[in-house]
Amino acid sequence: MPLALYPLALAVFAMGTSEFMLAGLLPGLAPDLGVTVATAGLLTPAFAFGMVVGAPLVAVLARAWPRRACLVASVLVFGAAHAAGALTTSFAVLCGARVVAALANAGFLALALPAAAALVPPDRTGRALAVLLAGTTVATVAGVPGGAALGALYGWRAVFWGLAALCVPVALGVLKGVPAGRGHAGGPEPRAEAAVLRRPPLLLAMLLGALVNAATFASFTYLAPVVTGPAGLGEHWVAVVLMLFGAGSFAGVTLAGRFSDRRPGLLLAVTGPALLAGWPALALAAGEAAVLLPLVCVLGALSFALGGTLVTRVLYEAGGAPTLAGACATTALNVGAAAGPLLAAPSLTTTAGPRGPLWTSTLLIALALLVACGSRAVPSGDDAARETSPAR
Repeated sequence: MPLALYPLALAVFAMGTSEFMLAGLLPGLAPDLGVTVATAGLLTPAFAFGMVVGAPLVAVLARAWPRRACLVASVLVFGAAHAAGALTTSFAVLCGARVVAALANAGFLALALPAAAALVPPDRTGRALAVLLAGTTVATVAGVPGGAALGALYGWRAVFWGLAALCVPVALGVLKGVPAGRGHAGGPEPRAEAAVLRRPPLLLAMLLGALVNAATFASFTYLAPVVTGPAGLGEHWVAVVLMLFGAGSFAGVTLAGRFSDRRPGLLLAVTGPALLAGWPALALAAGEAAVLLPLVCVLGALSFALGGTLVTRVLYEAGGAPTLAGACATTALNVGAAAGPLLAAPSLTTTAGPRGPLWTSTLLIALALLVACGSRAVPSGDDAARETSPAR
């Protein structure tokens, strides 16, 4: 894989850590800013809103600009937003800083996905995207637990300063490693790209990606109550379980990178039904720690293998819309990441209790499979060979 992929992956690691880190920082952040934990929790949907809006917005605005310059600018804005968040004593300012950081994050991903695809031949797109998305999985394994530990020792502001500082070498790495490239001003007209975005196969891939990501984050967000509740484990086990899920997700992204270009249909056909069996199995066996720990790792692998494959499919299907291809993938993933926890939250107050989000994930995966089975646009096992190349 080209070396230029790795500074991009490091940027995704920093951004993934920022997206998921607040769960461990809210208890210290809320009283420091004079708000309740529930109010501080609004920072999460604020970030999700910025991600959903930012991807297409930045992609369109950057249409005529050099891609490398836009990537570097996104990283620097992201870092500046975290520095502002670390300095402020106002919750409103912090909320605004999170929205700005999310806009930069979404814009970076919308540009980095096609940039990564452009660095390799078309038949290696899945592997290139696996390297890029590995930044997110490493964030769940190391970044989020590390951020929680740093916050416990030095306060939540130290975590924000750490991410702001990390953006400096990341920006230098992107500036040095990623080819300058050009914008898409000479590419298809916006109307032509809009026509591509209405194609049923692309809409299907985006919908399935959103549903699978919603299922993933519906349970990932609420794993802590399962660990300390039905499983009967201490709070220190929460970090262990999250790391197991992250380790599995890293393995799943790697698996998707190996097979999503050549045998996407096979990968979808295996991982989808496996998740439909795995989430209810975890709900039923949540009280058995010996089953919970390995099964969480397996479900992390299956979830990200399926999600990573669908990201690749989105880029393939949006090949005729180079400006918006990455934005489509980014939007689908973040709609799912925002919707999953929102859909799962009410289930915590039902008789299912902490197991409720696991049943929510089951329903979301079942819906994804019903949609896939009801559509003729689902890729066959060997159709990668006849796909058009992804956006360059």
